[in-house]
Amino acid sequence: MKPYFIKTPKLLKLLLKKRVWAFTSKQKNIYLTFDDGPISEITPWVLEQLKKHHAKATFFCIGKNIEENPAIFDQIYEEGHAVGNHTQNHLNASKTSTESYIKNVIKAQEIINERFKNRKQGAEIFEKSLQINSLLFRPPYGKLSSKKAKILQKKGFQIIMWDVLSADFDPSISKEKCLNNVLKNTGNGSILIFHDSKKAEENLRYALPKVLTYYSQMGYVFKAMS
Repeated sequence: MKPYFIKTPKLLKLLLKKRVWAFTSKQKNIYLTFDDGPISEITPWVLEQLKKHHAKATFFCIGKNIEENPAIFDQIYEEGHAVGNHTQNHLNASKTSTESYIKNVIKAQEIINERFKNRKQGAEIFEKSLQINSLLFRPPYGKLSSKKAKILQKKGFQIIMWDVLSADFDPSISKEKCLNNVLKNTGNGSILIFHDSKKAEENLRYALPKVLTYYSQMGYVFKAMS
């Protein structure tokens, strides 16, 4: 596995300053995010943990997984969480042409929008839901060229990155290390990544409840993006 940063370097944030890496906040807010779902094996459990701690989060969903698990996708939004676009097929931008990549993002967005439309009664409520949630985008693997980013931004997407990576996806680290990655680096305004995926399941099931308990006891509020 290629090396990665647990805490995003300040220089990288400065170089790519039009992307959202964290939020400036004097308040004790944390922005918990989940990538790669929804899937039946993990996402409902994540939602259960969030509900226990009165926590809100943002789920960056793969379009194909939304198609396969529409009821779980609906549950995410119905329980007060935000949703974002994570491409239709979890594409690696560095290995995909610009045209194909943008089309893949748009396909996922159409699926997200259609779920909102099917669930909402009335065009006004539907349009409001789109304004609140539909144009958040996170590139799989964190990879996105400036060219692709500019095209997506012109289409109204906010490119949401992160400043703390739990590394729950990494099978070479212990579940304790995954937890410590979060506890040592997360603070006011942090955007924190977990994955509701089979690959991350063992580390996620260990770390997430402990993260929610620890920061809740410390007076932090877990907020969804808008």
